[in-house]
Amino acid sequence: MDATTVWLIVAVVAAGLAVTAAVLLVRVFAARKLLRDAGIPLRDKALFWAAVAYTISPVDLIPDPVYLDDIGILLLALRSLHAAASAARPPKGLDAA
Repeated sequence: MDATTVWLIVAVVAAGLAVTAAVLLVRVFAARKLLRDAGIPLRDKALFWAAVAYTISPVDLIPDPVYLDDIGILLLALRSLHAAASAARPPKGLDAA
């Protein structure tokens, strides 16, 4: 394998990680709006913030060059938060009055 191939592989992996991080960042900011909703249980809010703390903490299950554990935990917390928000929100078309 020559140096050009290695750099191409590194560039593709780095671009993939950058795209994944950007998507995750957008989802985290969208989750902030869900956290403001009063109908979401405290457990789900705490789970989300614990996942964010784990993501930025230096303690990892897998060493830091591989962020799969951080991303996976944060995505699971976002999925749980989204499910809690969907369950707390009344169905569309029904009046709250």
